[in-house]
Amino acid sequence: MNQILIIEDDTDINNLMAKALTKAGYNCMQAFSGTEAMIHLSDKVFDVIILDLMLPGKSGNCIMEEIRPQIDTPVIVVSAKDALDTKVNLLLSGADDYMTKPFEIDELLARVAVQIRKHTSEGNKSSYSYKDLTLNTEEHSVTVCGQTVTFTRQEFKILELLITHPKRVFSKKEIYDYAWDDRYIGEDRTINVHISNIRQKIKPLSDEEYIETVWGVGFRLAD
Repeated sequence: MNQILIIEDDTDINNLMAKALTKAGYNCMQAFSGTEAMIHLSDKVFDVIILDLMLPGKSGNCIMEEIRPQIDTPVIVVSAKDALDTKVNLLLSGADDYMTKPFEIDELLARVAVQIRKHTSEGNKSSYSYKDLTLNTEEHSVTVCGQTVTFTRQEFKILELLITHPKRVFSKKEIYDYAWDDRYIGEDRTINVHISNIRQKIKPLSDEEYIETVWGVGFRLAD
């Protein structure tokens, strides 16, 4: 089920969107301030973000600036600001769509569906390359400098998560939830060992660094 994050401080509008999206088959999480939204964004992966601009705690513009270098999730801005330059600036800064309040709920549902379909089609490829490493999700294979490297299921899933979201920093909890399909209970050592094993298997074949440790946050693909 697709995960939608609704960031809107107007309780009535937020609840209206959540009710309609839930009825349409989506799983919704609601945030009523910019600060609350950032907590959710640091802890979960979403398929679409619906973002108001005028928020308490942290504005929608600031949220866009902070998340875009790390998250490629489609963002639909829903705002009372209807000036052309506002729309253009938001789209140039990384928003995928822009709706002006008041809006028809059916139009919002249609735009959410479009973004999910577009994002899914873009992510349907099975082969991903980064530096000297190529990962194929269909064949469940990894090559480094043309040589096949054998990884465990969890090691492969960790690489898959990082290489399919090359700009994002993932917390240890997010990595564990993805690679183990289990509830995270502070398995820091488990994650560290698996990351170390991945590095050790790649090291004999390539001098490039592939996984970067972001201290206090998690891991991402190395620049």
